[in-house]
Amino acid sequence: MPRHRRENVELKNAQQLEKMRAAGRVVAEVLDLLGEHVKPGISTGELDRIAEQYIRAKGGSPSFKGYPKYLPREQRFPATLCVAVNDVVVHGIPNGQVLAEGDIIAIDVGAILDGWHGDATRTYAVGEVDEESQRLMQVCEESLAVGIGQARAGRRITDISAAIEGHVVANGFQVVRNLFGHGIGRNLHEAPSLPHYGPPGAGPLLKPGMVITIEPMIVAGSPDVQVLDDGWTIITTDGARSAQYEHTVAITDNGPRILTLR
Repeated sequence: MPRHRRENVELKNAQQLEKMRAAGRVVAEVLDLLGEHVKPGISTGELDRIAEQYIRAKGGSPSFKGYPKYLPREQRFPATLCVAVNDVVVHGIPNGQVLAEGDIIAIDVGAILDGWHGDATRTYAVGEVDEESQRLMQVCEESLAVGIGQARAGRRITDISAAIEGHVVANGFQVVRNLFGHGIGRNLHEAPSLPHYGPPGAGPLLKPGMVITIEPMIVAGSPDVQVLDDGWTIITTDGARSAQYEHTVAITDNGPRILTLR
C-alpha cells in the first residue's frame, strides 16, 4: 500500500494496545476462516466477500478498502483483501480468478476496530503444492518468527531486518527489497519503515509502546518486481513464486507481543 502518512510512530499505552489486540484478533479470525475456504475452485472475489462480511459482523471495517483517501475514488484500493497468487508478490486485487490445485496464495487482511488497525498476512497452499513452494512458504514463516524474536526494546529496527534476511538467504531464497513493514496504530501506515534486509544496528531504536508490522515477502527467484497496469498488483519480473507472512507486533518491556493472534 502507498504510504501517504508518515507520522512518527505513536507510543501506545496498555489500554490502546488492548484495543489494537481486539482489532488484531478479528484479523486472525478472518485468516482462520479463509483457511477453511482456500481450495481449488473458489475465486479470490468470493474470499474477499467472506472476509468483508466477517469484519463488518464483528463491528469493524476493512483497512484497505478505499485506501488511500487522498487519491481519487476510482484509484483507491477497491477490496477488503490484498491477494497474491503464485508470482504476485503483494496488492493483488480480488476478482473472478479461480484458484487451482497447486497454487499458493498470500492473503493480507487489515481491519479497523474502535479506530485502531490490525494487519496480518498468511500464505496458503491450494490443495497439494510442489516441494519448492512448500519450502518457500515454510522458510518465509520461519523468517517472520526469527524477525519477531529481534523485536525487543533497546534494539534497532534493522536488527529485525538482518535476522530475516539471514534466515531467508541461508535457505536459498531472496527477500523482496523495495516493500517494507511499517508502524501502525490509528493510521494503517506510520513511521518507521521496516526493511526485511540489510545490516543490523541501524534505524530507530525500538521502545516499549511502539507497534510495527513485520511482513517478509520472499521469492524463489530474482527479487526484482514490477507493478501491473492496475497500479496496485506487484509481481516478480521472472515469474517466480512469492510468499508472505505478517504479524502486527507490539514492543513491550517483556519482549515482543504479537497482536494478530487468535
